[in-house]
Amino acid sequence: MTAITFPPGFRWGVATAAAQVEGAAHEDGKGDSIWDVLCRRPGAIDDASNIEVACDHYHRVDDDVALIKELGYPTYRFSVSWARVMPDGHTVNAKGLDFYAHLVDALRAAGIEPWLTLYHWDLPQALQEEGGWTARSTAEAFADYARAVYARLGGKVDTWTTLNEPWCSSFLSYAGAEHAPAVNEPAQAVAAAHHLMLGHGLAVRALREAAAAAGRSPRIGITLNFSPTHPASPSSVVDRDAARRVDGTQNRLFLEALIHGSYPADVVADMATWADIHDWVRAGDMEAISEPIDVLGVNFYNGQTVAGPEPGRMFGGPAAGAGPSPHVGSENVRAEPQDLPVTDMGWQVEPRDLYELLLRLDREYTSTAGPNAAGIPIVITENGAAYRDEPDAHGRVEDLDRLAYIRDHLIAVHDAIAAGARVEGYLVWSLLDNFEWARGYTKRFGIVRVDYSTLARIPKASAEWFSAVVRNNGFELD
Repeated sequence: MTAITFPPGFRWGVATAAAQVEGAAHEDGKGDSIWDVLCRRPGAIDDASNIEVACDHYHRVDDDVALIKELGYPTYRFSVSWARVMPDGHTVNAKGLDFYAHLVDALRAAGIEPWLTLYHWDLPQALQEEGGWTARSTAEAFADYARAVYARLGGKVDTWTTLNEPWCSSFLSYAGAEHAPAVNEPAQAVAAAHHLMLGHGLAVRALREAAAAAGRSPRIGITLNFSPTHPASPSSVVDRDAARRVDGTQNRLFLEALIHGSYPADVVADMATWADIHDWVRAGDMEAISEPIDVLGVNFYNGQTVAGPEPGRMFGGPAAGAGPSPHVGSENVRAEPQDLPVTDMGWQVEPRDLYELLLRLDREYTSTAGPNAAGIPIVITENGAAYRDEPDAHGRVEDLDRLAYIRDHLIAVHDAIAAGARVEGYLVWSLLDNFEWARGYTKRFGIVRVDYSTLARIPKASAEWFSAVVRNNGFELD
């Protein structure tokens, strides 16, 4: 037996997002979000479902907090719905903030640390009608929203994330046409990428100003989703260029703006097939975007392997024989499946990718950057997997594939720490089975099963195993 033990004070927890779990889609003054609207579009959601009820977390919040406490998870990362707090994108709805104040108070009373994410994709539809993230005004409105949430919750929450996965809110949403607002306008995706990062920077400043005025110093950061990208043939110049391109838009574009205060020139050139991101950059924008942060959230699910375009095709332009692509300027890059296990999402499972990612981030971006000599600490803010688990005759869910996924990725995190990466925490995605965006309720990521007919919560084997990991700050590996 080998003991896998994490450093003292390592942060453990679970995560959810408002649109995926809350329900109460139009209660207490909540307005439509872009996801409420997309759910009404025929064919947009695999199972034609919606988020009117979801997991009904809005009404079951006290029971859910009690469940988190019972399972022994010391941190709960949740998101605030902008459409609930500001239904028109601008005007505060007090009842919307009341819900989150109650949630935070309940967490505190249960001894659970709240980790608040301001934006997990549910933009008020009213702002979408004003241009959404393609409009600079949305970035400015986001800062106002951050101030409003901090004014109510700033004294109760010590860790704040501005944005969750801006790649999804820009490229997957405005070019890939998969996430709301689900359009295929690559130039709009480029504009959205800049305005999301600008919104992050303006929100960091707004939060810091409000905190300083109150004599507080919360930890403020952002969460990016990373996917290590490999060439199908390392000896192929074309495949290596394909990997560079996808790594550029998926990983480096947001990270280098955040850390270095500039967009990588090669990625800007790749996207220029459709638009020059600098067309939306004004004086002072990059300084705002690169405001120092206190923590970098890392969401990791899978790496990917890619090849160059089919013979006779260019990298950029409309994708050959396929639907919209999120790879702006590199639409004809091809995914190459590997001889690896896959999750129910079809995502390859290779924990070594997480290990190498963490070392790369530490080496190239976070170890010497940030507000102090020690650099920027990393926390895994999402890691998990969807599998087709079902309860047995006794109601037991033996999700050993998910348990193994989490175990093996925790080993990768442990090995990265041993190799010098400054990783300070790990949060499982997700606490509950929930609405998996365009996949509807067809994919289950939860370590707690939700019976959608009764909304009963059933902890799975992975939840019980993870409880023991948290309790022991590690586990024994046979």
